Amino acid sequence: MVALARRLDANVLLTEVPAEKIEATMVRVKSRHLLCEINVSDRRDLLKLDDRAVKGTVKAAVARTHGDYGAALCSIRFCVKYLNAHTGIVFLRFPKDCYKLLWSALPFITSIECRGRIIPCFFNCLHVGGTIRTCQKFLIRYNTRQLHRMLPKCKNEEEKRQIQKAILSCSLTGRGDEALEDELESEEEDGE
Repeated sequence: MVALARRLDANVLLTEVPAEKIEATMVRVKSRHLLCEINVSDRRDLLKLDDRAVKGTVKAAVARTHGDYGAALCSIRFCVKYLNAHTGIVFLRFPKDCYKLLWSALPFITSIECRGRIIPCFFNCLHVGGTIRTCQKFLIRYNTRQLHRMLPKCKNEEEKRQIQKAILSCSLTGRGDEALEDELESEEEDGE
């Protein structure tokens, strides 16, 4: 089999090159992952969300703010990778070249239509990462900081102990219960 190769110089030259000489090279497709938090006034409304509704809302916002160009870019490799309906955390994947279009359209989202209901909300972009793993690491640090802020507001020792346990369980690697108990005891001794 013979393939045509084209050299683009001042003069274009077409030559025949055997197919065996042409190497197939794999190119890595680069994406950006946006870690966002969906804020609603009533937390029960989060349970009604699904990824298709979030994807449709984001696509519509990009199309409204950036027109046909934004809508076309949004239709290429854009997806909702993860949606936690309990916490309102969502991972959005977008091509690296056009993630800024998505990012700039997020403030214009004021509601999500899901299952025939309109849920008033807004998106808060927490982190932009190259991989889901970096977003997960950031989310763990973010949740740990949030739990540390909640610790002084505890009303009794049981609440305080539950929050301490939640803080210590925030890690990417699993640890045994013995290590958890040792850390809790050492923190209690340090606090006294």
